[in-house]
Amino acid sequence: MTEHLSAAPIGKPTSYSRVTLSKIMTAVDVNLYGTVHGGVLMKFVDDVAGAAAARHSGGTAVTAAIDEIVFSEAVRVGDLVHAHAQVNWTGQTSMEVGVRVVAERWDSAEDAPVRVATAYLVFVGVDVGGAPRVVRPVLPETAEDERRYKEAEIRRAHRLARRRAIQAHRAG
Repeated sequence: MTEHLSAAPIGKPTSYSRVTLSKIMTAVDVNLYGTVHGGVLMKFVDDVAGAAAARHSGGTAVTAAIDEIVFSEAVRVGDLVHAHAQVNWTGQTSMEVGVRVVAERWDSAEDAPVRVATAYLVFVGVDVGGAPRVVRPVLPETAEDERRYKEAEIRRAHRLARRRAIQAHRAG
């Protein structure tokens, strides 16, 4: 008789999920104020986060929530923008992906890149039918990775508490 053990997926180090996308911003990306539209940056953030989530989970992963996105500096036409993403935390089927967006100013390319946005997104691994699937654990490698992992757990706890509070309020 052969025993069938349901083995948990083997974890991957944080560095395995790291992805960087880069793009030069053009006139088609501009809003009415002459700077790059926030929605353009939001899509860029979602694209790089999705790539990191898919890489880490080894398959399709879909955006479940954007926990937070903070724009700290305007992006201008001609800026070379880099979005850096990595999986910070994993649960059974979900993952938190952190994204940092920096810009190299077109008119001062020798200066250090400027941080223009940060974001935290939640992704869920899904199978071919669209049902949630188990994702492999993330294995923090550095003290910085450990900090991100713990802070992701805090954000998750807040997200779940907020959901419970809203549901309780609606139930009357």
